Amino acid sequence: MSARSLRLLSPAFRASSVASSSRQTLSVHHAVQRHALRSAGQAGGRRAYSQQQTPDPKLNPTQQTSSGERDRAAVGVFTPKAAALFVLTGIGLYFYFRNEKEKLLEQRRKEREDQVVGRPQVGGPFNLTTHKGETFTEKDLLGKWSLIYFGFTNCPDICPEELDKMSAAVDKLDTKYGQIVQPIFISVDPARDTVPQVARYVSEFHPRLVGLTGSYDTLKATCKAYRVYFSTPPNAQPGDDYLVDHSIFFYFMDPNGQFVDAFGKANTVEDVVARVEKEVARWEKEYGRRV
Repeated sequence: MSARSLRLLSPAFRASSVASSSRQTLSVHHAVQRHALRSAGQAGGRRAYSQQQTPDPKLNPTQQTSSGERDRAAVGVFTPKAAALFVLTGIGLYFYFRNEKEKLLEQRRKEREDQVVGRPQVGGPFNLTTHKGETFTEKDLLGKWSLIYFGFTNCPDICPEELDKMSAAVDKLDTKYGQIVQPIFISVDPARDTVPQVARYVSEFHPRLVGLTGSYDTLKATCKAYRVYFSTPPNAQPGDDYLVDHSIFFYFMDPNGQFVDAFGKANTVEDVVARVEKEVARWEKEYGRRV
């Protein structure tokens, strides 16, 4: 028997052959398992990819784009709730502005009341005669602004100065507004200031100056209503030589015949014009007209 045959028959050779065969069997088994796992993984990956590409609408309803959703998108944010809020806001703004308007009107009413309460009670009924011989009463003051000066025709200096100042102010106001201010001269010397005398006197000043005179009693009542002091003797005669002390200022009256202000010697033409302009502006704002 040869040495090779002896080696094949030896126990050690047979043991190694069995071990080698077992290793080959295990390798084949492991290869089969790896192939099966690889096939299963690829199939799972395809299923996962397929699920990502075609999601189930039942699992993700937000992906739906029905016609109802397109309609809601077209409408935008103007939902019934938004519409109700819009209407309520409009109603609220309406009542707010109406309340503010009422407050403003009430404030203006109080301001007018304060102006009336704070004014001196100057003015009242009278019945005098113009330099043209016509009757003139407090009703003739209505519808225009008035500047009224009390004096006498024999006054040496103060009366002419004040009438010149009043005439200059009226000229300026006429240029700006037209003839909305009426200048008036009222005599406090009835004994000497007859109608012809007053007519000659007023012609020396403003062409629209109205001169008024009357009896002692009517002039006294008029001066009392306008709070004018004068010292003419009740029994004075036309030929008597005397001077008359009297209040040296002229009154500013509104188109309703109500007292507004008074101007004295310290006031300039510019003061008079500025005060009249301010009052005319206030009147126009309140009534929508200048007189």
